[in-house]
Amino acid sequence: MNLSLFEVKPVSVTRHQTVDRAALEVFMAENPGVRTFEDCTFDLGDFSRMDLRGCQFVRCTLAEASWYAADLSQTQWTGCRGRQADFESASMTDAKFVNCDLNNTKWRRAKLSSASFKGCKLTGAHFVEVAALGLGFEDCLLVGTDLRGMSFRKAQLTELNFSDADLSGCDFREAVFSGGSLRNAHTKLTRFDGADLRETDIAGLKVLDAKLFKNALISPRQAADLLRAWELIVA
Repeated sequence: MNLSLFEVKPVSVTRHQTVDRAALEVFMAENPGVRTFEDCTFDLGDFSRMDLRGCQFVRCTLAEASWYAADLSQTQWTGCRGRQADFESASMTDAKFVNCDLNNTKWRRAKLSSASFKGCKLTGAHFVEVAALGLGFEDCLLVGTDLRGMSFRKAQLTELNFSDADLSGCDFREAVFSGGSLRNAHTKLTRFDGADLRETDIAGLKVLDAKLFKNALISPRQAADLLRAWELIVA
């Protein structure tokens, strides 16, 4: 086999560094190929509009950092902590987040096509006007998260805690919920037609229009909870 026919990308790793914009620009320019950051600190940094495609972040902190309109396509984030980080308008196609703490982060107008979040804390995060085709969540805390207008149609939703989340205008048609919670979620104009809700907690879920739940599956216990919420007495 002629190995010269294949491009071999070098791997550059920086560890235990505090990284600001200037340092990151130098590192990116001097280290082509795959760049990996381990146990680095990006807190409060301004990394807006930077091209960071394919970078890997392992156990890094990103608190209140700005990634506005940055190109973060195909990036990988593992065990990172980034409370109140701002990803507004960032390009994040095929990005992967695993076991990250991203509470109160901002994702307005981010391009999240085929991005995935697994085992992440996203309490209070704001996902508004995002490009979300193929976006996936698994085993995530989405408590109080703003997900208005997002489509989860026909999705397999595993252990997602949507408690108190704003799901107004979301599309859950034919979605299957495996565990998790919709407790006290805001569901104005949210579609649940044909959804399987039997394994999720729907206590406090307000059914404002029964037509939006046409053919949805619920358990007898859940039906009893809904009747109590409506203050109906079965005699």
